Amino acid sequence: MRPTLRQYFDLTKPRVVALIVFTAIVGMFLAVPGLPPLRESVLGFLGIWLAASSAAAINQLLDSRIDAKMARTSWRPIVAGQITPAQALVFALALAALSMLILFVWVNPLTAVLTFASLIGYAVVYTVFLKRATPQNIVIGGIAGAAPPLLGWAAVTNMRGEWAWAHALLLVLIIFVWTPPHFWALAIFRRADYARAMVPMLPVTHGVQYTRVQILLYTILLVVVTVLPWLAGMSGAFYLCGALVLGVGFLWHAWKLMDPPDELYAMKVFNYSIVYLMALFAFLLVDHWLLPWLQPGAAMEFIPQR
Repeated sequence: MRPTLRQYFDLTKPRVVALIVFTAIVGMFLAVPGLPPLRESVLGFLGIWLAASSAAAINQLLDSRIDAKMARTSWRPIVAGQITPAQALVFALALAALSMLILFVWVNPLTAVLTFASLIGYAVVYTVFLKRATPQNIVIGGIAGAAPPLLGWAAVTNMRGEWAWAHALLLVLIIFVWTPPHFWALAIFRRADYARAMVPMLPVTHGVQYTRVQILLYTILLVVVTVLPWLAGMSGAFYLCGALVLGVGFLWHAWKLMDPPDELYAMKVFNYSIVYLMALFAFLLVDHWLLPWLQPGAAMEFIPQR
């Protein structure tokens, strides 16, 4: 069978990449007081999306033996024989090359360097080394996965501005702290898969109850971290209220996971964590841009003055 567009699309982990790119877009909007520059934002979006897709394809290529042993991933195109490893490698390298070309030539070199570092961090450092070396793999490797808001910020500003790095890194910190409770909830439900594939995920090496405690502790830390944008003056009361409501919901799920009603509850926590991150960044966007736009006379700030 010849590979189809759908099979190549599946190779890029589109749902995961969609969340990554969404946080990058929010970073673009938060970086400037009005609308981000059209050229840099569109080309930055394209470059970041291509890089994330390339990293996902490389991850599937390098993890194909592990994926074959896990029910959750046994359908993936390389494992199912729909795409050969050579085809996957050419596809991934083409995406990466096109991404770097777009970012370096038409956006700015800093964004290209940061994006390339993030790609290598996830596709190589995490996939090849950390994932197989330590139960803290998702914590350490989460740095690469948390980078998209920084990449989006850099794409439209080249990190110019007094507080650019500090504010962008706050967004990175939120995703970094969110990653362990998000992924460990899935790992609890899929722990038999990880044990069969000999991947040292926390529920496999330290047990389910220990992992539940870690999820609760990280969720508490996450709620604290999500208040920082308000304390730093990045956002206002609308975001703060939304973040606290979402945080209470996450804490309730994490607490209930300590003594869950059934085995499926870990997946409910996992699914809530995805909605949580999307909603949190949506609150940041609405608070930063849409609400000021609705204020009387605020539209004049978005009109270039001569």
